[in-house]
Amino acid sequence: MPLSDAQSRLPERLSAGARYDSARAPKRELGWARGGTAYFARLLNELRDDELDYPSLLPGRSRRHVVAEIGYQARALARSVELVRGASVDPIFAHNDQLREEAKFALSLRSDALRHLFKHSEVHLNVEWRDLDDDEWDRNAALPGGGQITPRQTVPIRSISLWLRGVALNNGGRLADVPRDLLEYFHIGNANQEPREAVRLARLPAAASIYML
Repeated sequence: MPLSDAQSRLPERLSAGARYDSARAPKRELGWARGGTAYFARLLNELRDDELDYPSLLPGRSRRHVVAEIGYQARALARSVELVRGASVDPIFAHNDQLREEAKFALSLRSDALRHLFKHSEVHLNVEWRDLDDDEWDRNAALPGGGQITPRQTVPIRSISLWLRGVALNNGGRLADVPRDLLEYFHIGNANQEPREAVRLARLPAAASIYML
């Protein structure tokens, strides 16, 4: 459907500091990611600071582990997108061992600092996505340790991580909360299964493993 004159002029009417997705941005996938961000944030905000030390649904990991992992994943994905856009930055993690060390450090952060890590990192990643032009969405960036990833691939990776780690916070989240088309995208099964089964079923793309514990 052709854009109306008002719609086509919308970017011109936005303030100079405003950011909006490019025409070729993956709108469905960005909807998953932004919805997942809101979902994870809501579940996190419902937890008292002392409850962050309680177990998550991931064996051997507290809720603090989950929040730290999600925060550092966003930082790493944002850095990959920055590389595509030509920024002179180094990949934030050379390998998963470095991510584990950073996550261990985050466990010692005050609860407000850990919450800030999540908030700041998700804002940074969203800004990087919005700053991409049409051609940059499918441009490759090198992954630490080999391999490549495009910004377009980072969006479903982030999406499934947010939704499933939201369930893993063990604060009332359910697999049934996850958008059905996102589950189908990753071939994840029955949305009526219990949360622990939902976490077990998560199968992220190989490209995501560099950013997840």
